[in-house]
Formats: sequence, structure tokens, C-alpha cells
Amino acid sequence: MARLPYPDPDRSPEPVREALGALPPLNIFRMLSHAETAFRPFLRFGGAILGQLELDPKLRELAIIQVAADAEARYEWVQHVAIARQVGVTDEQIAAVQAGRLDDPSLGDGERAVLRFARDVVAGPRVSDATFAAVEQHLSPREIVELLLTVGDYLMLARVMTTLELEIDDPAGGQVLGASERR
Repeated sequence: MARLPYPDPDRSPEPVREALGALPPLNIFRMLSHAETAFRPFLRFGGAILGQLELDPKLRELAIIQVAADAEARYEWVQHVAIARQVGVTDEQIAAVQAGRLDDPSLGDGERAVLRFARDVVAGPRVSDATFAAVEQHLSPREIVELLLTVGDYLMLARVMTTLELEIDDPAGGQVLGASERR
């Protein structure tokens, strides 16, 4: 059971009810709706992360599952493995991230660079010069900043999930991607 009760959408302000109505009924969205004034802006930001970046969706999802693994956020892992598969991440790549094998042959150089970068950002506070140089060989400045925003967003969500002990929902990858495209 979560550490905080989930808000009753019927008792939420109209903008929160509308937003929840357009989303899959996931515990993370329900819990975030406690933050009534930040909820809709946060959803818009999340929609931009999931649907409007120049950063390749496969690299985005590899970074997110790396954050989930490093942050021990099982909820995030379950949801984003499903999304990762939808955007082309292979089961071998998912297994490599889960096992911490960033040298796995299923991963290309750019994918390894992104995964190491995500790991270093989570471990913080800085990434090594070698890690930064490696990611810079594969991503534009815009993509690097988008990668940082993605890692930061999903690290924050991981801490909401783990600190508040959210119950894990069944994966809703397609619904989440569809909702992000509508925002």
C-alpha cells in the first residue's frame, strides 16, 4: 500500500480531473495529482520528453530504464521496459541494462555512451570527462541537454515511486505514448 492515499479524482479541481481523464489510470499519475498546481505543467513536460525530443526514442528509453535500474525503481522499470520494446529496444539490450553489462555486444557504441552517461548522472554530481566525450561523439548539444532532462525527470519520478511506495501497475506503454502525443 502506498504511503499516501491516492486522491479521489471526483474531489480534485476540474483541470486535474480533465488531465486524469485523458491519461491511463496509473498510480503514478494519480499520486502526482496531489500536486494540483504542478500536475498539468508536469504532464506537459513529460509529454515533451516522451514525444517531442530530437533525441532518438530508443536512446531515451534505454536511458530511462538505466535510471530505473540504478534508482531501484521497479515501477518505472516495468512501465518503461514495455515502452522500450515498442520503440525498438531488444530483449537482449534490456537484459544487458538489467544485469549492468554495458559492454554487452547487443549494445552499439552510441547506446553504451548514453547508458554510461545516464549512470554517471544518477550517481552524480558530475559525469567524467571520458563519459562526456563519449556521449558528445554520438549526440548533438541539443540531444545531450534533452538526455539530461530525460534522466533528471525520470530520476525525480523514480524517487516519487520509491519514496511513496507506489503499487506497480500493469504496463501501459502504448497508452502512455498515445497520451503524450495528445498533450
